[in-house]
Amino acid sequence: MRIRAAILALLFVPLSGCELLEQASDPFDDAAAVAPAPSYSPTTAREQLPTLRVAERRPADVPDYSRREFGTAWKDVDGNGCNQRDDVLLRDAVPGTTVVQVQRSCPHDVLAGTWVDPYSGKHLTFTDLKDQRQAQAIQIDHVVPLAEAWVSGAHAWSAERRVRFANDLEVLLASDGPTNASKGSSDPAAWRPKAPFQCSYATHWIDVKHRWELAVDRSEARALSEMLETCDPS
Repeated sequence: MRIRAAILALLFVPLSGCELLEQASDPFDDAAAVAPAPSYSPTTAREQLPTLRVAERRPADVPDYSRREFGTAWKDVDGNGCNQRDDVLLRDAVPGTTVVQVQRSCPHDVLAGTWVDPYSGKHLTFTDLKDQRQAQAIQIDHVVPLAEAWVSGAHAWSAERRVRFANDLEVLLASDGPTNASKGSSDPAAWRPKAPFQCSYATHWIDVKHRWELAVDRSEARALSEMLETCDPS
């Protein structure tokens, strides 16, 4: 049985002047870790979906999208010393699998670990996320893509609000690189995850649009409603 008081094993390994830490158990026991990802209720999602503002799928008066409008990736918006990529990697990893290092002000610069892709269920294990090929194979996905948020209302926001959206931990998930690339900037009418993951995807999408007061179009709302039907009725 694991002892809660000894869940972090410290390994002092020279690595460009940084202290390397191996996490031997639950990453959320690290005092500097981010909070666990919230879960989303299908019942709440069904109540929220009809309240979302309905707009045209591609409104004619929306300016062209540019990633620059949402600031540079990634920021440390919660002030814990780590940027949002490392926060999400730590939060979403299979507990007990991550290896991290202290890098400057960040106590959990993630070097390795195992993740489960939220859209396909694929297990992703990486041994060196400083290797560019491995780093590209696990990406940080905006559940509601920035381009989709832009046409759904973010084009009218202040620059500061757009930066906060782009770095909102509740908008972000660690995901398989190729799967994330296939999702791209699509909405649920154009892209869906594998069937077992459609409920969690739809409830998460609706929560983001509700909290950030973003619109849906009719085909998007119809697809979300269909995916909510896959949720466990209990």
